[in-house]
This record gives sequence, structure tokens and C-alpha cells, in this order.
Amino acid sequence: MTGRLCLLFGFLLVLLLAAAGCTTLSVGNVSYSTGNLSVTIASSGTPVNTGVQVRVFKLDEFEQHELLTTGTMVMLTGPVNTVAIPLHLDPGRYKIYVYITTNGQREAAVIRDIAV
Repeated sequence: MTGRLCLLFGFLLVLLLAAAGCTTLSVGNVSYSTGNLSVTIASSGTPVNTGVQVRVFKLDEFEQHELLTTGTMVMLTGPVNTVAIPLHLDPGRYKIYVYITTNGQREAAVIRDIAV
């Protein structure tokens, strides 16, 4: 191997090892049914205590109005977790902001549009 190829291989190996210990959380599907907002969270599968904050905005024509902000602490135990957040939404269109935090650090944030 040439020196440049060895250097590139070493750099890629260091990046791979650095990323191996990272725990990543991501938000999947967000839906509403029978008084509960369901948020799917994907994780590494290692148990982790995390916070889930939700901000709900009602969409009306060309405006949006904040209805509520709520949150909960949950223990994520598997690679795919569903968190149910109790709240009542009337029929209509909504914009949902979901924030995931662990140890005071934001891990993920998404915005989803839903219709009820």
C-alpha cells in the first residue's frame, strides 16, 4: 500500500471507531388517535432515560396558533419505542414539534403535520 492509501484507511478507521459509541435517537411516525398523540422513537436499543417535549400548533388558513406545550420522561428500552402523550385535539390540521433530550442535550427535533 502506498502512504496515502494507508493514511486514508487509518482516517476512515478512526471515524468508524468514533461513531461506534454514539447513541442516536430519531423520531419516526407521529400520529393521533383516541386522545393520545403517539410518537415513534428509534434508538440504539440500549436502555436510556430521555425527555420528549411536544409543542402543538393549530393550522388555520395561513396562520398557526400554539395550543399547548407538554412533555414527559420515558425509558427507551428497545430499538423502536412508541410514546403515548395524552391530549385532546379537535378535528383539523396541526403542526407538531417534537424534541428529544437526553441529559439536558437535544438529541433530535422534528416538525410533523397531521390531520385529525
